[in-house]
Amino acid sequence: MADAAGIDAVRVWSVPMRTRFRGLDVRDGVLVRGPAGWGEFSPFWDYDVAESRRWWAAAVESAVAGWPPPLRATVPVNVTVPAVGADRAHALVAASGCRTAKVKVAEPGQTPADDLARVEAVRDALGPDGAIRVDANAAWDVDTAVARVRELDRVGLEYVEQPCAGLDELAALRRRVDVRIAADEAVRRSADPLRVDLREACDVVVLKVQPLGGVRAALRVAEAHGLPCVVSSALESSVGIAAGLALAAALPELPFACGLATVALFRGDVTSTPLLPVDGALPVLRVAPDRLGDAAADPATEARWRARLAAVTAA
Repeated sequence: MADAAGIDAVRVWSVPMRTRFRGLDVRDGVLVRGPAGWGEFSPFWDYDVAESRRWWAAAVESAVAGWPPPLRATVPVNVTVPAVGADRAHALVAASGCRTAKVKVAEPGQTPADDLARVEAVRDALGPDGAIRVDANAAWDVDTAVARVRELDRVGLEYVEQPCAGLDELAALRRRVDVRIAADEAVRRSADPLRVDLREACDVVVLKVQPLGGVRAALRVAEAHGLPCVVSSALESSVGIAAGLALAAALPELPFACGLATVALFRGDVTSTPLLPVDGALPVLRVAPDRLGDAAADPATEARWRARLAAVTAA
């Protein structure tokens, strides 16, 4: 259990989304302040108490211990494209200034044709030299994934993120397609991310600071697996994104643009200096949550989060 000594403020925040994403219309969470600054605790509600304790450890690290020294001052990032129509997808990419796009696919209620139209629109917006990655959030079985990946690869894919749920499925898919496979949930939702056996299952590891227990814990995961890594967000406020940037900045190598530009999916933020990309990159820095009044949660949300925090921090 993370040592929370030194935390002197707890604030619950809530911000509406521009577009429904990961089933959410509103994103909320908790910010905590300690001697090193502010940290974020915002596990999704499908994480139980035991899993959420990693998220709390990340918040305590940010607020109390701080982060390792950075090796770079900026981090290249991708634009994240929700499961929107082709025209909206094109506009999002064109306005982003990013040269890499992560495109959500396999949305419940949508068709393979919807996915293909969205990806083709993204390719048109990026031009031939931009990179496209797709994320299926473990929605496909192996045979479905083979068909979908081959179809979507018409536009040229950099990788496909967590197309299937299990490691055996990922390995079977990887033997049948030529596109790189990235593991996300298979790592961050495993009982022990350090010891999950990724051999044959993937080419890229997705690292997310909160689900892995903090920047230092994520660095240990990267070292344990010895695979190329991409750092992605867990849909945090700019306070949480700053921790992701600290991880990306501390990795010895950073071969891929990172999925840390997701504050653009929010209608607001907890800070007057939100971490939004300029020319496809984000600066490595901390932000002050000076807009907590504007992002204050309603009483019911406040109570729900404080009860959750009490459960996670109980001995």
